[in-house]
Amino acid sequence: MAFRRMMTAVGAAAIVALGVSACGATDADAGGDATDEAAVGETDWSACTPGEESAEVDLSGAEDKDIKIGAFNGWDESYAAAYITKYALEQDGYSVSVESFDAGPAFTAVSQGDIDFIMDGWLPVTHEDYIAQFGDDMEAQGCWYTGAKNTIAVNEDSPAQSLADLRDMSDEYGSTIYGIEAGAGLTRMTEEDMIPTYGLEDWDFKISSTPAMLAQLQSSTNADENIVVTLWRPHWAYDAFPVRDLEDPEGAMGAGEVIYNFAYSGFGEEHPEVSQLLKNLVIGDETLASMENIMFSDEHYGGENLDDAVAEWVEENDGFVDDWKAGALAG
Repeated sequence: MAFRRMMTAVGAAAIVALGVSACGATDADAGGDATDEAAVGETDWSACTPGEESAEVDLSGAEDKDIKIGAFNGWDESYAAAYITKYALEQDGYSVSVESFDAGPAFTAVSQGDIDFIMDGWLPVTHEDYIAQFGDDMEAQGCWYTGAKNTIAVNEDSPAQSLADLRDMSDEYGSTIYGIEAGAGLTRMTEEDMIPTYGLEDWDFKISSTPAMLAQLQSSTNADENIVVTLWRPHWAYDAFPVRDLEDPEGAMGAGEVIYNFAYSGFGEEHPEVSQLLKNLVIGDETLASMENIMFSDEHYGGENLDDAVAEWVEENDGFVDDWKAGALAG
């Protein structure tokens, strides 16, 4: 959960020409095919549209049905995407394992073919360095989520609509912002960018932990009290609690990112059916939040027995997997 926030934006590394083909990405200057090896270095990773390469897929006839998926330690959406994919493949007789890694070792493992793919590549900023380092040995298998970003959230019936409103509403919120871990990128962004941008230097920014922030969020919303918290999308809190993001007219919390699948180079040729399934995947905010809520909130599975959690979610969301295999999620 909070671990991803510890990854600060990296913009210093130059992106070299990559052997990665990006779903929907465009060459910023030359036009034409963004998958061309000479153009990939200028790939616009923010341009991908989830599901734009969708097509019906039949997984039943594949010969090689052993698949290893990598998931990032502490990144809830990484496990949600991995386990719903595991569920879908196992329906058609695949043997699937999900292995846990920190982000760097995960990209290394994919590039070396030790695992087949990862499903949580954040671009164009968070994982930029890894794409520059390992891109020649990986290939993108579509993107499945847009709008991944750091946010400041409030209770749904809160009076503030924008971060710009908070300065004149200190009494409504006790001049307090509840944060997460001190080393998190979200914490740094809030402290160094958002607070001075919106004139909130006199507010109390309570830096603690992700569990403490979520406990306070639950307590305040249960008591119908106004609250301001640091949060991020995607997160199951948007399904578990009545919360919404504040508008950020000055862009102090940064722009949104796109989440991609990355497999080892040659995966699409060796596993065309699974490659197509990955390209078909589209998960919106409400869908992902509800899936993560069942998987990770203390009121449900609390991060344990994730196969059972996903099976329960699928039962409650009848048709998702069938639509996914039919290439219909993008519609």
